[in-house]
Amino acid sequence: MDIILLERIEKLGSIGDVVTVKDGYARNYLLPEKKALRANAANKKVFEANRDRLEAENAERRSDAEKAGEKINGTEIVLIRAASNAGQLYGSVNVRDVTAALKDKGFDVDKKQVVMGSPIKTIGMFDVTLALHPEVRVTIKANVARSDDEATLQSEGVDVLAAMFEEEAQDKGGFTEAFDPNAEPGEILIEDEVEGDEA
Repeated sequence: MDIILLERIEKLGSIGDVVTVKDGYARNYLLPEKKALRANAANKKVFEANRDRLEAENAERRSDAEKAGEKINGTEIVLIRAASNAGQLYGSVNVRDVTAALKDKGFDVDKKQVVMGSPIKTIGMFDVTLALHPEVRVTIKANVARSDDEATLQSEGVDVLAAMFEEEAQDKGGFTEAFDPNAEPGEILIEDEVEGDEA
C-alpha cells in the first residue's frame, strides 16, 4: 500500500514522503495512529494544504522532546530484583519496570517511548534508549542489582559478579586430598606401609 507519511518514521522516511509498506502495517499501525494517510489524489491535496502546519507542529514537538531529553539523558535508575548467585534474575526487567522507575524519579515517559530489544534477565548496568520523538533519542542507565549496596558498587563501575566469582576461587584453596593415580578404587594409601614394603 502506498502512504504519505505525516511524521518521520525510522527506516521509512520523513514528513511528506510517499512510501510503499505492507498492507497490514499500514492498516493496523500507521493509519490508526495518524502517522500516515493513504496516498491518493484527494489525500495528496489535503496533505499539501496542511504541510506547513504539520511541519511547524513537528518542529515544536521536536524542540519539546529535545528539552526533556537534556534533563533525562544519562539518568540512572536502580531496579532491585531477586537473583541467583550466578546473577540470573528470577523474572526479568521489562518496559513497564523502566517507565515505573522513571516515574519515581519525576520523569513522565510513555512505555511506547522505551526501546528495549529484549527484557533484562541478569544483574548489571544496561543502556536503555528512549525515543522521545522520531528524531530525538536519549540513553539512560538501568542499574539492576540484588541490593542497594550492590547497586552502589555497580554505579561506581565494579563488576559485582566478576568480584564474587574471584572471591569464590580464592576461598577454594583450603583442604586438598592426596591423589595416587595407581591406587585401586577404595584403596587407602598409608605411607608407613609403602616404606615398609620397600625395606
